[in-house]
Amino acid sequence: MKQVQKAEEISNIAFGFMASKALFVALHCNLFSLLSNKSLSSNEIAHLVKVPENRISTICTALTSIGLLSRIDGLYKNSIGAEKYLVKGAKYDFGDYLRLQIDRQMYGFMQQLEGVVTNNMDNEYIDSYAKWMNNEKEAELYSESQHAGSLGPGLTLSRLIDFSKVNFLLDVAGGTGGFAIRLCEQNPNLKVTILDFPNVIKLGEKKVYEAGFSDRIKFIGGDALDYNWPNKGFDAVLMSYLYNGVPGIEIPKLASKAFSVINSGGFYVVHDFMVEDDRNGPHLAALWQLQHLAFTPTAKSITPSWVSKVLKEQGFIKVKNDILIPGMTKIVWGFKPKI
Repeated sequence: MKQVQKAEEISNIAFGFMASKALFVALHCNLFSLLSNKSLSSNEIAHLVKVPENRISTICTALTSIGLLSRIDGLYKNSIGAEKYLVKGAKYDFGDYLRLQIDRQMYGFMQQLEGVVTNNMDNEYIDSYAKWMNNEKEAELYSESQHAGSLGPGLTLSRLIDFSKVNFLLDVAGGTGGFAIRLCEQNPNLKVTILDFPNVIKLGEKKVYEAGFSDRIKFIGGDALDYNWPNKGFDAVLMSYLYNGVPGIEIPKLASKAFSVINSGGFYVVHDFMVEDDRNGPHLAALWQLQHLAFTPTAKSITPSWVSKVLKEQGFIKVKNDILIPGMTKIVWGFKPKI
């Protein structure tokens, strides 16, 4: 990314939270869905959402200024991106993920960041995933949005790595089964065991039932860091969005435990936000790592080469890496030697 040179560029960074909040409010008001394949005036929108026109006019002006809407002859219309990604029911819609997880949960938790970085916040007051998932309501809200945000990447993963010879997969911290569902859709012989917090499992079992995979996807309640996993018998182990959310000291332990439960010749996949080895970006991955730091002060900012090194040190061979979500996440995977 180019270096900042102008005051206006600094202002764009500083005021960026205003733009994101405008996006979230629009999602909560169902604005993009109301404008799907049509153009409406601010008065018409105000009538539909039952909000005073002056407020709708202000929010729509803001959304137009940042490129999410256009305004022609007094009528507002979705941008191409808003129509594709923010309309409820659209093929690539991830609006619920943004409004529920990012706005309702992550946005507020970033208020912890200064205290964490400056070491002016007692650990007992820092929210963590373990504490968070112990709250049934918060766990449901997080898991609902995370599920929506995992289905697309799960399909991509099934295309990048061959799971056709995998009969038994252990998905550690696998949430409500977004990745597992997509992998089962593409691999008819696959059976998955998901390890996650009990409050996450409650929603996960419902999602898996609705997808028609209750006979192939099973859940075990627990914290991955307790290392109370099934002992052995898996052809592959998957960990998605786990490394960034745990203390850095735990990462080699997770890789070691994965090695111990994988069958000879099986493989281990790590998917997470990873910055490039030169640490110049990408900026979305770097910002997500910053968010995880707010949760876990001892979290490590990981790179593909560092994760590859961890896997090799635990005995994995033929370690490779690839992009999964462009500009955000990568996968690193390696094989357990055949005996």
